[in-house]
Amino acid sequence: MVVAYFWRIKPSRIPFALLSMAFNRLLLFWDKNVGFHKSLGVGKGETFTPRDADPLSWGLIAVVKDIEAFDSSALISLWRRNSVHEFRAVLSPISSHGKWARKDPFTELIGQTSNAAIHARSSENIQTWSGPVVAITRARIKWHQNFRFWRSVPPVTISLKSADGLINAIGIGEAPIGLQGTFSLWESASAVRDFAYRGQAHQKAIADTARYKWYSEELFARFALLDERGLIK
Repeated sequence: MVVAYFWRIKPSRIPFALLSMAFNRLLLFWDKNVGFHKSLGVGKGETFTPRDADPLSWGLIAVVKDIEAFDSSALISLWRRNSVHEFRAVLSPISSHGKWARKDPFTELIGQTSNAAIHARSSENIQTWSGPVVAITRARIKWHQNFRFWRSVPPVTISLKSADGLINAIGIGEAPIGLQGTFSLWESASAVRDFAYRGQAHQKAIADTARYKWYSEELFARFALLDERGLIK
């Protein structure tokens, strides 16, 4: 199962967050309940430049065996004590394409859930889930393509923010420059599909990606939102 956390902190807790970004990796590496994991900075997701970053918002995405055990772990409890708001989403992968840090963390999890509505592995799997959907995009941008990428992003983010069926969207990243992505929550699978394949700005971005090859690595994954706690802020 996949779980995502996003925390909102006070300015006085920024040093804690910065230290946690470094030490979380070690704690999660030794946790046998945890597989793939990424600690994340959070931003507005408008330009994907460093000025998007929000030092009061931080996140974590992890593949875990036992959701409740992880939720009560020392690491999560520490973040909870140092935050003023927490959002948690329990996710089950519907589809995943690409790599994240040279790994394919979600594909093997498709169908590994007790929820019968999303057990199929076919390309039409997303149509069987009637509830809300989370989309995660992540890309490693080639250094020499950063400025061209930044010039192309605004039309896409504007169309994303105004897309039908979007509940909320934030930017996520492992570093201020070069490693960028989005975490978006949608009313339905069809809303994600309409934005991805019918929106003009997004179609142009896809064409530009093929033309300029500005990613050295990319991933796009969709998930059934099985449970949520709190709100994305």
